[in-house]
Amino acid sequence: MLQKILDRIISLEKKVGDGNKELKEEILKNRERIDKFDVDLASLSDDAPTVEEFDELDRRVGKLENQFATL
Repeated sequence: MLQKILDRIISLEKKVGDGNKELKEEILKNRERIDKFDVDLASLSDDAPTVEEFDELDRRVGKLENQFATL
């Protein structure tokens, strides 16, 4: 009886150990993907206009609307 319990415990430990290996491999794969996304996001944020630039553009468009709306 004790041998069956011991065998069961050993098999569970082996399954958990195998699961941990698979989990570590998956984490490493996902970490590489996240790093690639991080680089892409950094380059996108460099190209995005700042709040001040956007406000200036909004002001300029507003002026143009007023000029052409009166024609």
